[in-house]
Amino acid sequence: MKLRFFTVFDIVKNKADQLGHTEEEMYAYLKNYKLNKKDLLAYKENGVIPTDEKVLNGILSYLDMSKVELELKLGRIPTGFEEIFLNNTKEIAEILVEKNSVKQAEQSPIPAIQPYYSSDLGTLYNGDCLELFKQVPNESVDTIFADPPFNLDKEYDEGVSDKNSFSGYLAWYYKWIDECIRVLKPGGSLFIYNIPKWNTYLSEYLNGRMNFRNWITVDMKFGLPIQNRLYPANYSLLYYVKGDKPKTFNVQRIPLQTCPHCGREIKDYGGYKNKMNPNGVTLSDVWSDIYPVRHSSSKNRKFNELSVKLLDRVISMSTNEGDVVLDPFGGSGTTFAVSELLGRKWIGFELGNCDIIKERLVNKEKDKKLFEKVYEEKNKLFPDKVKELRKKNGLWIDDDFRQDNEKETENDKKTNENNDNINYDQISLSLK
Repeated sequence: MKLRFFTVFDIVKNKADQLGHTEEEMYAYLKNYKLNKKDLLAYKENGVIPTDEKVLNGILSYLDMSKVELELKLGRIPTGFEEIFLNNTKEIAEILVEKNSVKQAEQSPIPAIQPYYSSDLGTLYNGDCLELFKQVPNESVDTIFADPPFNLDKEYDEGVSDKNSFSGYLAWYYKWIDECIRVLKPGGSLFIYNIPKWNTYLSEYLNGRMNFRNWITVDMKFGLPIQNRLYPANYSLLYYVKGDKPKTFNVQRIPLQTCPHCGREIKDYGGYKNKMNPNGVTLSDVWSDIYPVRHSSSKNRKFNELSVKLLDRVISMSTNEGDVVLDPFGGSGTTFAVSELLGRKWIGFELGNCDIIKERLVNKEKDKKLFEKVYEEKNKLFPDKVKELRKKNGLWIDDDFRQDNEKETENDKKTNENNDNINYDQISLSLK
């Protein structure tokens, strides 16, 4: 049972701050305990406890605490104490409730915040999502899509940075996740887009609070290789539901994958071609048809931007017309633009520049064209261009089987009509 809030490095650094040590002085003090800088830095980006006894004992000596206390500081039940915790849950719960009641009593009233922009369907707020979530009532949202900063030390416009400590990032993450859970309706859907590293921690946190549906892999082969690691070629999209099952799940279908040059299907469907749904292949949890938004004709800002296709898929799958979609990290406003085009109500937060989003929502022509391209392929086994290519190369298309099925249906109908005209009494007599 684990719940990591800090790393060993964070705890040592906090101790150094309490003692008034600079980081250089901290490393100098650690040498007295036979610890080198690299020994501590190894525990900066993960929540594990050192397995090297020398390193562990040196850290415990510097911190002046036991291994049990260190595990508690790391936010988990100490090894070997699980039964004690389970047998004393009432006492532990009373302590936690008392502490939380004092904290809530100290909170001040929530001030109203004026929207930055409003349309007939949605409202955009400019500010910190943790403050803006306070404006949203409990259980009032149908779907939340979140594309938070990835903590990769990037600098965005208007001084919005993407740099935090390991523990600081996760602690912040868990706070807005709790808000997402609060505002979602029963059966509401939560989608979180991030790199796999962070979503592993988030999934661990969410598993005790929501119902896991899918870990969706979004294939993205346009990054850069990292030395001494596997080539990172995907983002992860977590899909969780509040409650037992989603209140809305609309099946999404995509075209059968084909070679762009000859039109042949990449996967062999053998003798099942005639059973293919003409509306396309049922969507799986691996999305290989989402591409980075890089061309100026489809981008609205110089920073990273999500594709219209990705948001159309998420919103179409989890909501119906008139439902409410919330995005706490508006970015370029793709979630809101797609919500408008799909007839969904929306709530948006953005800490940085909101002018880009407002301009995009006021002038919808670019997004309408992108939307049309998405729907040229959506819910079709073969898009029109692919269908023409396959015809040219003498390959089967779904129309062939549809015509065959219509002929079979017509023949069956004629057979039934003929059967209706047969005198079964005469047949019976002839058999005697």
